[in-house]
Amino acid sequence: MTSATQATATEIDDDERTALDAAIDELSEGARTWSHLAVAQRVTLLRAVRAAVAASADEWANTAADSKGLPGGHPLRGEEWLSGPYSTLGALDAYTETLTRIADGRNALQDVRVDRAPGGRTRVHAFPLTATDKLLLSGFTGEVWLEPGITPRQVRAGAGLAQRTPHETGGVGLVLGAGNITSIPVLDVLYELLAHNRVSLLKVNPTQDALVPVLEHALAALIEPGFLRIVRGGPAVGAYLTAHKSLEHVHITGSAATFDAIVWGRDAAAKRRRRENRPLLKKPITAELGGVSPIIVVPGEWTDADITFHAEHVATMRLQNSGHNCIAGQVVILSRDWAQREQFLTALRHAYAKAPERPTWYPGSSSRMEQAGRDYPDAFALGDRLLVEIGSAEHAEALETTEYFAPVLGVVEVDGRGQEFVDAAVQHANEKLQGRLGANLLIDPATERALGSGFERAITALRYGSIAVNAWTAFGFITPTLTWGPFPGGTVQNVGSGIGVVHNALLLDGVERSIVRGPFRPFPRSLPWVNGGGRFTILPKPPWFVTARTGAAVSEGLTRFRATGSVASLVKTLLQALRA
Repeated sequence: MTSATQATATEIDDDERTALDAAIDELSEGARTWSHLAVAQRVTLLRAVRAAVAASADEWANTAADSKGLPGGHPLRGEEWLSGPYSTLGALDAYTETLTRIADGRNALQDVRVDRAPGGRTRVHAFPLTATDKLLLSGFTGEVWLEPGITPRQVRAGAGLAQRTPHETGGVGLVLGAGNITSIPVLDVLYELLAHNRVSLLKVNPTQDALVPVLEHALAALIEPGFLRIVRGGPAVGAYLTAHKSLEHVHITGSAATFDAIVWGRDAAAKRRRRENRPLLKKPITAELGGVSPIIVVPGEWTDADITFHAEHVATMRLQNSGHNCIAGQVVILSRDWAQREQFLTALRHAYAKAPERPTWYPGSSSRMEQAGRDYPDAFALGDRLLVEIGSAEHAEALETTEYFAPVLGVVEVDGRGQEFVDAAVQHANEKLQGRLGANLLIDPATERALGSGFERAITALRYGSIAVNAWTAFGFITPTLTWGPFPGGTVQNVGSGIGVVHNALLLDGVERSIVRGPFRPFPRSLPWVNGGGRFTILPKPPWFVTARTGAAVSEGLTRFRATGSVASLVKTLLQALRA
C-alpha cells in the first residue's frame, strides 16, 4: 500500500478493515466456485436472480423514489421503476438468452443479423430481438458498430467473451457503484461476472445506502455462493479497497475527478506522478465518467405538433432525474438559419418551465447550480432549473466543458441548413464539447431522406460511444443488448468519458459504439399517411417524458409486465399510455 493511500486508509478502524478483508477472502473462494459452474448452471442462477428482482421491484422502486425526495403520487416516480428494476430485469433476460445459446452449443449471435456499416465496420442489429420489444417499442431499433477492420466472421467468432471459456477465472474485482441511477451498480456487477468471469466486491455510493437491504434480497442468489459482496462506505473505504492486493481490477461509474484521484492520488505529488506516468493504481481500471452531451436539432419543415413534442423531448433529456445523469443532454445545437428557430426556442422554454418540479438531490448539485449562475448571470431561472441561451457576444466555453450534473440546459447556434448544418454541428460537438459518451440528433423524415448517405456519413463522424437519432441515448442505456460506454480512446492519462463498455448482453468484442434510432413522431401521428410518414410506432408520448401525465403509472405497469408477463396488466398499461 502506498503512503498516500495509507494516510486515507487510517480512517478505517480495525473492525471495518477485518470485515472488508473477510469479504474479499469469501469472494476469492467464490471465484473458484464460479469457475466450476457450467454455462447451463449459470443460466439457472440468472433465473433465480431474476425471480428475486421481480419480487423486489416494488420495494426497489419505492425506496429509490423516497430517497430522491419524490413523495407518493409524484408524477416522476415512474423514473425509478424504469431505471431500476425494469432495466435490471431486461438485462437478466438478455444475458439468459445469450448464455442459453452458448450452453446449447449455438453461437451467441445465432438468429441475430450482422452486416456491414460505413468505414469498413461491422454492424450487429441488436434491437429489437424479441416479439414483445418489436410490438411495444415498434419504431425503435438499435445497432452495435464494431471497430473498423473487424469482419462479420470475427464478430460471430468472438461473441460470448468469457462465457466461451467458462473455467477461466477473472478473479475478484472492485465495483465502485454509481450514486445516481439504482440499476447501474447491479448492471456493472453482472457485466463483470458474465463478460470477464470476475466476481465483485460492490461498494455502493453513500447516496444508495437505503437501497442496500433491497439489493441484498434481490441478489441473494449471487451473494450466498460468494459471487458478490456489498459494502457501504465513503472515500476512506474506497481508498483502502482500490489499493487492496487481492482485488485484481477496478470498475467505477462516477466523475473524472474521482477517477484521477484513484489513479494518481489526492496528495501534492499527484501532478508529478501523472507527468512521470507513475500511477498509484497498479491494477487495470475501466470507467464510465459522463461528459457534456449534445442535442443536435436538424432544421426542416416541422409541424406545430412536431415542435411541441421535441421541445418536451429535449426537456426530458435534461430534467430526467433532475439532470443528475451522465447522459443528460446539456447543449442544444441549433441552426441560426432555421426559419422555425424562434418557434422552437419558445416551445423549449415553455416545456422546460412546465415540467414538474423536484429536488436537486444529488450531493454538490446546489453548488453546481450556483456555478452555472455565475458563469451565465443572464440565464433564465425557471423554478428549480436554468436555461442558458448563448448570445452572439457570449462565450459558450463553460457550458460546453463543464458537466453541471444538475438541471442546467444550454443552447448554442451554428450556421447553415441541410448537410452544411449537420456537418458543422457534428464538428462542433466533436471539437467543443467535453467527453465522448453520448450524442442525440433530432431530424424529420423528409430531411433525413433528402440528406441520404450524407446523414449516415455525419453519424459515422460523431465520436461518441452512444448515438441516438430521434431518441434519447438513455434508451441505449436501458437496452441491454446495446453497449454503454465512451467512444474508444480513453486512457489513464487522458480518461475523457471513460474506458471500456458495460451492458453488452450479446457479449461482443471490439465494440466502437451503439446507435439507437427512434420514430420522429408518436402515435397516432406516426401513421404512414400522416405528415409524410416516417417510422411507425404504437407508442404515444413515451412514459419517460417528464411531461407524460400517466408516466408514473405506465412505467410501473411496464415493469410489472416485464416481471410477470401478465397480458391483462399490459392491456391496462397501454390504455393508460394513450392518456399520456
